[in-house]
Amino acid sequence: MPLADRFLDIRRDPHSEELLARGGDSEAHSVLQRVGFIAVVRVHETYHRAPTGLADRDEERLATGAVARLRAAGYQVDCGEEFDTDSRPTRRQPLGSKVAHLAERIREATSTDETAEALTELTAPHDGVFAAWEEILTATADFHDGLGQAADPHIARRLRYLADWHLRILRTDLDVTRNALADRHAPHPGRSTCTEEVPTTERERSAVCACPPPPRPVATPPPPVSASLRL
Repeated sequence: MPLADRFLDIRRDPHSEELLARGGDSEAHSVLQRVGFIAVVRVHETYHRAPTGLADRDEERLATGAVARLRAAGYQVDCGEEFDTDSRPTRRQPLGSKVAHLAERIREATSTDETAEALTELTAPHDGVFAAWEEILTATADFHDGLGQAADPHIARRLRYLADWHLRILRTDLDVTRNALADRHAPHPGRSTCTEEVPTTERERSAVCACPPPPRPVATPPPPVSASLRL
């Protein structure tokens, strides 16, 4: 991680008086959004601003909370004097990190059964992650139905379309993958677990284990000689 990504600046813009947060990596951006900031994505930069319509006191509370949480997470935060704080709230494990743990289980899996077991947490029809995503999209669509602005019914239809089609495609494809892995019952040839035991048929009893040697790296061919050098 670049060292510059550990630094952030939270203060009011001297020209527009907007409350802005600049810098940080994706983890810092997650902290900012959980506090209440809104991401602004530009070509060369992603920064965060306070939501529109907040009173100065609410913006100060928003910025102070962001400074406290970012510093508790180990970030260096430069801020306006009105936002400085010694508070360091306890970090809570986000829900997304629990789902991301499934990726770690798959990276460490040594067999198709272990991977299928992890994927089941996503594809289970009643309480899997995909089922929860469908409920969230549908609930958000229902919320927009009666929100009152002209664009809200369109947003509701779009959310239901995502749940009915795009999410269903992802869920179906991953379910097929999960079922195929569950039927194979095979170890992963590149992830076998070393028991550090020597088989009784091994003649060289001084061997530490029977694991095959790691594959030799493929040599990179040298770059071609330019025509000027060949002359």
